Amino acid sequence: MKKMFGLTAVALVGLLGACGASDDEESAEGSKNLLEQIQEEGTIIVGTEGTYSPFTFHDDSDTLTGYDVEVMNELAERMGVEVKYMETQWDSMFEGLNSSRFDVIANQVGVNEERLEKYDFSDAYTVSGAVIVTLEADSSITSFEDLEGIQSAQSLTSNFADIATENGAEIVPVEGLVQTIELIRSGRAEVTVNDKLAILEYLKEQPNSGVKIAAEESDVSESAFMFRQGNEELVEEFNKYLAEMKEDGTLAEISEEWFGEDVSQ
Repeated sequence: MKKMFGLTAVALVGLLGACGASDDEESAEGSKNLLEQIQEEGTIIVGTEGTYSPFTFHDDSDTLTGYDVEVMNELAERMGVEVKYMETQWDSMFEGLNSSRFDVIANQVGVNEERLEKYDFSDAYTVSGAVIVTLEADSSITSFEDLEGIQSAQSLTSNFADIATENGAEIVPVEGLVQTIELIRSGRAEVTVNDKLAILEYLKEQPNSGVKIAAEESDVSESAFMFRQGNEELVEEFNKYLAEMKEDGTLAEISEEWFGEDVSQ
């Protein structure tokens, strides 16, 4: 009986020791910040839509590509990690970040005060604003003040329609950019107020469209990578490589590939 008790005690001590080691390992794992976890695993998980051209979409070969995807891929390569994209709808993307399904979101997320209360952002990698588009031959409109009494083709649910209205334009309802340009070219509308990036992409794809950017709004919006709060080390890592990419011209090169000009600053 004494021998059995001794063996049992030894086994119990061994079991407790094993449990203690396991607890220590879990504690050590839990003490690592998100950047350290990503570096150890060698993979960063990125939330994106995959349906938002030209920023994140599938090309003809069904490969995920776009401006945001290329910027993210370059950044991850400099970090020395692989990228795993998890595609989801916009409405589900923020919840995916909240629940730690993603480490970061890359999807032209605009930086604003409401989001800054709940999330952290990298430095901006896209800067854009509202522009006025007219026929190439039109020289009468050079500022937003010139929209007074002008017919402007706009999607009614867009904030750009609000900008046109605030400046005195008469709204001609449309359902998309292609229809918008058609109305301007046919004379059924004189202008449109739209997002600069969308117009730059259109002009790059349709260089003979007959329209031009006639004026730009002075106020601009910034888009950046979005993170859960409390991951300062990861945000700093992103900012370090974004600064490198701006300094060596890589970010401008990616930008010009997609939009024909540098929209990163």
